[in-house]
Amino acid sequence: MSGPREVHDALSGLLREGQQATLEELPLLASRHAPRVGVRQCLIYLTDLQQTTLRLLAQHDGPAGHAGAPDDVAEDKPPDELRIDVTFAGRAFQEVRILRKPAESGMECWWVPLCNGAERLGVLRVLVEAPDSAAEDDVVALAGLLALLVAGKRSFSDSYTHLVRSRRMNVAAEMLWHLLPPLTFSNTEVTIAGVLEPAYEVGGDAFDYALGDGDVHLAIFDAMGHDVAAGLAANLVMAASRNLRRQGADLAEASEAIENLMLREFGETARFVTAVMADFDLRTGILSWVNRGHHPPVLIRGGRWITTLECPPTPPLGLGLELPVDICHEQLEPGDRLLLYTDGIIEAGRHRGEEFGIVRFVDFIVRHSCADLPVPETLRRLIKDVMDHHDGCLQDDATVLLTEWHGRAV
Repeated sequence: MSGPREVHDALSGLLREGQQATLEELPLLASRHAPRVGVRQCLIYLTDLQQTTLRLLAQHDGPAGHAGAPDDVAEDKPPDELRIDVTFAGRAFQEVRILRKPAESGMECWWVPLCNGAERLGVLRVLVEAPDSAAEDDVVALAGLLALLVAGKRSFSDSYTHLVRSRRMNVAAEMLWHLLPPLTFSNTEVTIAGVLEPAYEVGGDAFDYALGDGDVHLAIFDAMGHDVAAGLAANLVMAASRNLRRQGADLAEASEAIENLMLREFGETARFVTAVMADFDLRTGILSWVNRGHHPPVLIRGGRWITTLECPPTPPLGLGLELPVDICHEQLEPGDRLLLYTDGIIEAGRHRGEEFGIVRFVDFIVRHSCADLPVPETLRRLIKDVMDHHDGCLQDDATVLLTEWHGRAV
């Protein structure tokens, strides 16, 4: 068992060297510093884009003179890939908790969630020498530090992209994935999670969220079409929404300014985007939103579907009809869940005469909420169910943004 000084030195050394390392070098650094935390083997598995598989981040040879894992570490050739739905490692990922199994020589094999805040990046596989509560605290600290390093390096690493993708991605999807915020955020007041399919061929769907001073900004967009032009329209609208929000425009002003921008850029090409743009005041629980020709938000309260949040209709962005934009308001309660979604979710299966439908969609969220699953896991299972309903091939983009308000922080 490692002492506090050894653990401190190991983590500080990993942080110091990790700041200058590439993503490919992180497994080597983990192997070098983990033994001082009481870990005999430390392997990093990252989830693929669709969160169906965990993939091993392979260890590459480091600079000359830098040793890898100790020679006496048991090399049991763990698999390069692990399915999330059917493995012990996948269960640790789903439930965001450490799972343990006996290993050789009195050690234990632990599967440890690798999370950047609430965002699930993957899991660690570690062999622990002295499996006690102190060791758990040390391993959790190791996992947290490695998660921060992975998250900080993935945006400029093609190795990360190659690892987490299972097939080629079209240009529209490439644009949108680089503009989206992280799929999950959580603090003491609110949890937000999004999901988007088909991940590699998405055209015009997008979602956005951001936190301000006591406020949460939410948005979902659905651009007409499934081509690069749809991706361009969605990118333009989301970037404009962020720009106007950061300049202090209210929802109606931002909506009208985006409309004018689309008309200038797309002219008479009849390119339009439906949208819901919302502000949620975490201090009062007041939700304010505008609806530009989109499906109304769904409110779930007390584990049951309460209502859809209707608002006087305003045409989609880009049509130039110059009708007034109404800002609507709703008082939310702690524990409420707000669903924003695009039509690809409820229309999945239309080609064979049976849509997934709004009732099935909301019932799925309600049932899995009662199972007390993490919000991102609920959405992961939802999109899997939608894809199964559609025989694994969606005809339209399907996007969900789920927000749960925990109440005001004390």
